[in-house]
Amino acid sequence: MSGPELAAQAIANIAPSAVIAFTAAGIYLGAGNGTIYSFILATLVILAVGYCVVVFARRHASAGSLYTYVAKGLGPFGAYLAGIALLVGCWGIAAGSLGGAVSYMSQFLVLIGVPAEGMGWSMALAVVLGGLATLFTIRGIRLSARVSLVLELVSVAIILVLLVLALVWAGPAAWDPAQFSLEGVPFQGVAAGMVLGILGFVGFSSADALGREAKNPYVAIPRAIMWSAVTVGVLYVFAAYTQIAILGEDLATVASPLEAIATQIGMPAWFAPLLTFGVGASFFAVVVAPLNVVGRIIYVMGKEGVVAERFGRTHERHLTPHRVLLVAGPAAIALDLVLLGIGVNPMDIVVWVDTYGTYGYMVAYALVAIACVAYTRREKMRNGLVWLCAVVSVGAMAYVFFANVWPVPAWPLNVIPYLFLITMVAAIAWYLHLAKHRPEVIAAIGNTETDALDGVG
Repeated sequence: MSGPELAAQAIANIAPSAVIAFTAAGIYLGAGNGTIYSFILATLVILAVGYCVVVFARRHASAGSLYTYVAKGLGPFGAYLAGIALLVGCWGIAAGSLGGAVSYMSQFLVLIGVPAEGMGWSMALAVVLGGLATLFTIRGIRLSARVSLVLELVSVAIILVLLVLALVWAGPAAWDPAQFSLEGVPFQGVAAGMVLGILGFVGFSSADALGREAKNPYVAIPRAIMWSAVTVGVLYVFAAYTQIAILGEDLATVASPLEAIATQIGMPAWFAPLLTFGVGASFFAVVVAPLNVVGRIIYVMGKEGVVAERFGRTHERHLTPHRVLLVAGPAAIALDLVLLGIGVNPMDIVVWVDTYGTYGYMVAYALVAIACVAYTRREKMRNGLVWLCAVVSVGAMAYVFFANVWPVPAWPLNVIPYLFLITMVAAIAWYLHLAKHRPEVIAAIGNTETDALDGVG
């Protein structure tokens, strides 16, 4: 895979179009005209995390992502925790985003005249979209990355056209100096908004799981990680500025800011289904991208004996971890079908299941930052910047976690932290079992590098 294809994997995992559609409005409720500062702070935090990841990516290339990196600094137990947390994050985001894809594709079909409403249609779309996502990941990383890239580019292009046209429509009123002034900005609201901003970047480092499949991975992967974060951060700031400049205080009350802007500036009727399709495509792209990471982490765990050895094999023709994907993809579909079957709104699936996945990402990001400090000290590398980035990363992840559990959210978000905790406790129990009965497996954790994984198997 080339550098742009690696960046496609990272950007598709972030799903900026889906974030733009809702996040600015959520931040505006507390931060007001300081919304763009929430996104700027979030971007800086993510770049701090990214720098810690890049320190490893410049020296190590593996399909194991943060699982392999953390092993270099914190040993087997830290690596195992990071791997499990990242699996929770990736699979949770994929399963949750499938709900978003179902919701928007259903709306798109209705807008073009297909009566795709009701539970039956939603469940059918979940099967079709989830099945396609699984198929793309099995057929090859290049295919899945290109599909994700095309869908995300189409989605971002549609939204950017809308936002640019909105600024042109506004004329001189498009200049909103109040957004650049700190006067009257609620700093607590900006800090709280930063939490939502950070959540809008989860999965940004997913290119690090493609060390086996990248051209010149020690250069291409670090570039893909950092530049995708910068690009998406700039996009978020621009989108937030434009939404506030056009909608003003109405941003806090409208159900769909992008649709409200389209209506306000008089976009033609055919633009509504196009916009809806764009957001749905973004959600679909973020089903595909995290599944790629899930497959590769469990593939490495299978190689090392942490999970069944059969998961550490690749497809003879496509060279993808198909056995893992044939479990992870259908499992995501099954979860959505169960929730849809009991009457859960598809967008509630996004909120609930993505929240579960986000806890995993927060733990994995904090662990890789701590591991980076330990690694650079042991390797006697200059690490002044590493210390700064690690402190920022761990502090921000702790704040994000705290902000999601206190004040205690409403049902069912109040039980999701405990579901995540139960998952981690069960995983630790398996680690202790391996440590007691198969210590050679523990010794192998995190030691599988790219050059040991050439070819089939």
